[in-house]
Amino acid sequence: MAASGAVEAGPPGAAAAPSSAPARDHLFRPISAEDEELQPTEIESLCMNCYRNGMTRLLLTKIPFFREIIVSSFSCEHCGWNNTEIQSAGRIQDQGVRYTLTVRAQEDMNREVVKTDSATTRIPELDFEIPAFSQKGALTTVEGLISRAISGLEQDQPTRRANEEAVAERIDKFIVKLKELKQVASPFTLVIDDPSGNSFVENPHAPQKDESLEITRYSRTLQQEEMLGLRAHLPGRAHPASHVVLQVLQFNTNCPECNAPAQTNMKLVQIPHFKEVIIMATNCENCGHRTNEVKSGGAIEPLGTRITFHITDPSDMTRDLLKSETCSVEIPELEFELGMAVLGGKFTTLEGMLNDIRELVTKNPFTLGDSSNPGQAAKLQEFSQKLDQILEGNMKAHFIMDDPAGNSYLQNVYAPEDDPEMKVEQYKRTFDQNEELGLNDMKTEGYETGLAAQR
Repeated sequence: MAASGAVEAGPPGAAAAPSSAPARDHLFRPISAEDEELQPTEIESLCMNCYRNGMTRLLLTKIPFFREIIVSSFSCEHCGWNNTEIQSAGRIQDQGVRYTLTVRAQEDMNREVVKTDSATTRIPELDFEIPAFSQKGALTTVEGLISRAISGLEQDQPTRRANEEAVAERIDKFIVKLKELKQVASPFTLVIDDPSGNSFVENPHAPQKDESLEITRYSRTLQQEEMLGLRAHLPGRAHPASHVVLQVLQFNTNCPECNAPAQTNMKLVQIPHFKEVIIMATNCENCGHRTNEVKSGGAIEPLGTRITFHITDPSDMTRDLLKSETCSVEIPELEFELGMAVLGGKFTTLEGMLNDIRELVTKNPFTLGDSSNPGQAAKLQEFSQKLDQILEGNMKAHFIMDDPAGNSYLQNVYAPEDDPEMKVEQYKRTFDQNEELGLNDMKTEGYETGLAAQR
């Protein structure tokens, strides 16, 4: 990535071949109000508002120190509807471009701006962003960009005031802030980030350097190339993990209850500040049986993990929790311990995990019915009451997750800072723990030599 001042005569490789240069220069003339030969082409076309014929005007022009563009404007004399947009007449550039303009004076509001469909516009001071492909391309000014944003926000305000008054009031306050920007009472920053490299912000001092404008060119990411249609996944090729995360994969299976044909959905999910996990869910349309399971998307960690969390508030129940198949759970205050593989892998909340524990304990068929021990039934009732107190926030308790494989997780709401109520310890596994995970008999180094000797 390279940052430079705003002095550029065009992107690398933008020069046309000598044989075609005269033709392009004739088609794309520099934009000028004094050029009488620079006239738009008029095409009669259908109005998408009233479905009667209107007029589209196309102007092929060239912006100095930039490149060729096509300006199109539509107007309908029947219903008065009109629309304008711009399109780049050149190719997608080799690199993306980011313009960072510091607006300090009213003159900066008059700078010409070319914003393509693929460009993202941001004003960091207001935490305001116009995402890519949410607006058509436009040839406008800095003031015009802000006015366009204000018009877009005001468009549905009457409906919001009728349905969501609180939201409408917040948007009204934000619109006031945008209108204040147009007065340039204090400096602010405008960022236009275009992975296609075809957006532009005018440098009024060209060809001299503009101290208020910084141009950064960068290499596009894989997602940006897919967004622009520059890269497609060929049939039979594996999808990269970044693309698989967005997909829900399906495969045929049989219901574990009625054995009827069913479908299992599988999705790769990235947990923030942790790792990737695979969530699988099966829903049987025949008997209604549902199952879900979570498996780690990565390898067994070099060290085991022990998470000790002190439950002190009802809001703790909403924390996300990932329990792998190799994780055991302990609640010392209830003298309760859940062994490895019990309940399987789960991706839920702390509240969901405690409810699953209660259902597992209280609905055990060996503790129900006439044959149950009265003393045991009383203990189960006491256990259930204490668990309810923990869920309601009336009783403090410790929730301990011990995973020798290191693939379990409990959400830290203070991330990336440390959680004062959570302690995460990493430890070296014992021989017995490695034996349970099947690691003692697993040889990952020098196994080729052993196979060669056997042959």
